[in-house]
Amino acid sequence: MTTPTPREVRRCYNAHHPVHAAYYFAPEHDNAYAQLGLERGPMAYLAGRAAPLGPCTAGVVTATFYNFQPALVARLLPRAWNTVRPHEVLNERTHIVNDCLTRLLGEDAIASKEMSQAAELALEAASACSPSGRPIYTANAALPVPAAPHLAFWHATTLLREHRGDGHVSTLVAAQLDGLEALVTHTATGTNWSPGFLRRTRGWSGEEWADAQMRLCERGLLAADGTLTPQGIDLRRAVEADTDRLDAGPYQHLGAADTMRLTELSNAFSKVVLACGGLPLQEIGRI
Repeated sequence: MTTPTPREVRRCYNAHHPVHAAYYFAPEHDNAYAQLGLERGPMAYLAGRAAPLGPCTAGVVTATFYNFQPALVARLLPRAWNTVRPHEVLNERTHIVNDCLTRLLGEDAIASKEMSQAAELALEAASACSPSGRPIYTANAALPVPAAPHLAFWHATTLLREHRGDGHVSTLVAAQLDGLEALVTHTATGTNWSPGFLRRTRGWSGEEWADAQMRLCERGLLAADGTLTPQGIDLRRAVEADTDRLDAGPYQHLGAADTMRLTELSNAFSKVVLACGGLPLQEIGRI
């Protein structure tokens, strides 16, 4: 069994990630959580993603999510857990994912043999994820695997996403980039999320964003025009390379051939998700 290259690892992740991410942007998401008494927007997001961790403190969520304004989390999360229990959010999450994927992909796709195979491969990859230093992955891994293939596929892509994300936080800490500086340098690459979207959804003010830019300029990572310097480019490349390295285990376990097959299957589903507007790319930029 041959081992997938770092490029093939990242390609596979990029292929299945839109299926996972569509949940957060689906109208079903805020609508359903609003029925539970949660505010639309950041509160619904924070509670929905943090629910596997249990009724933990705002400080834990700030640390693990990494790039949210601490005051925003401290204001919203205690109120969320005073309104609804984490297990109720998790139960609702399953219904949201089912409704979202059924709407975007259609009943034939979610009942297809391709979906079953994608779920099987993604779950096999996720079985090799490392729990070490990965709190959000580990919390999700403790949840039962849904029986329906499309829900099992989403569950597996969530495990793979949070495994990669937890590792990515480790690389950011090692690079001495705090949560806001990570956002600023990430958007400065010019290939991903728009600054306005991230400021609005993560709770950062324009002044805080500008202060982070100033700190990065003083470190020689950001130019006066807001673009990355050569040193900044090298640092971001190193962060992404280290993230790939820490994320390689699940795909190495799967092997090159099955990783390629999972990429192929995931791409087919993600193309439909994107074509149906499952991610508001014009607002957020590319993922």
